[in-house]
Amino acid sequence: MDSAVASHGMEPMSIDLDNLQDTLDEWAYDEVTPALLQHRLQILNQRGLDRLPLPGQGQTLERWRALAKVANHDLGLVKLYEGHTDALAILSELDGFVPPPASLWGVWAAEPPDARLLVRYGADSMVTLHGRKSWCSGAALVSHALVTAWMDDHPMLVAVEMNQPGVEVTQDGWRAIGMQHTGSVDVLFDGAAGVLVGAPGRYLHRPGFWHGGGGIAACWYGSATALADTLRAYCKRHREPHALAHLGHVDAALLGAATALRQAAHWIDQEPVADARYPICQLRALVEQCAEIVVRHTGRAFGAAPLCRDAYCARHMADLPVYLRQSHAERDLAVLGDLNLLEGAPWQL
Repeated sequence: MDSAVASHGMEPMSIDLDNLQDTLDEWAYDEVTPALLQHRLQILNQRGLDRLPLPGQGQTLERWRALAKVANHDLGLVKLYEGHTDALAILSELDGFVPPPASLWGVWAAEPPDARLLVRYGADSMVTLHGRKSWCSGAALVSHALVTAWMDDHPMLVAVEMNQPGVEVTQDGWRAIGMQHTGSVDVLFDGAAGVLVGAPGRYLHRPGFWHGGGGIAACWYGSATALADTLRAYCKRHREPHALAHLGHVDAALLGAATALRQAAHWIDQEPVADARYPICQLRALVEQCAEIVVRHTGRAFGAAPLCRDAYCARHMADLPVYLRQSHAERDLAVLGDLNLLEGAPWQL
């Protein structure tokens, strides 16, 4: 493990949203490659634009606004940016480590039954990782990762440096056209050294786990606004009734999602250590529905031309449905329904 990964002591994070937007505006929406996404994430890191306010410390909405801005520009970039900034928040919350300078992080926590990563104790307070980890977004692009793994029946979180013996980034597990350059592939670990972060099980049971889930919803929202901007520009050129009706659908859906994001961020800042599962499940369901409405009505409003000739619109149309599948659809809605039965029905005005 990199010797620069040391004891906890990260300085408070903040974000200049105007500077972030100016940086995004510098970048032409040209043909994306994995190397270009990595380079742009490095620039955001070098300019300190990855130092987002931590959730639950009074500026959660500013954090989510930053994620939405990057998502509005490019969902491939925000996939890497969200994982990196989530890792920084996790390390801070769990008293983990100071990230090495210029390091880029991923968070890989998927637990499919056929890819269970194991942990063994090593030397000098280190551990070693053994097995396959699936759904590792940006595996070929990041320098470090936080991975969930198991020691006997105990779930652990491990910080691992990617550039070391015993780490093999495969080409297995990713054939998507949408989000294609983020490469959520399988990674093989064969005795790679890592460091435990937090107590066993702490990763899943900390308040910030659900706060991070709200950040994903902010990314969905940011991409939906990109498509809505395209539709609005079309309607300015073609003020015909059907397109305007589609814009009305989109406007109403985005208003609901934005209101929910603001409300959830305020609640997290007021109740930073409370169990946020129910409000975040509500938020994710609503923003997912909003994004699906935007995709549907945008495509129906202006036909095939922007989908085929406008790279910005076409890429969001291809990427957003894939990114939305971080939701588990009806499985997540069933969880939400169960939580409603447990928590009551907070529907009164």
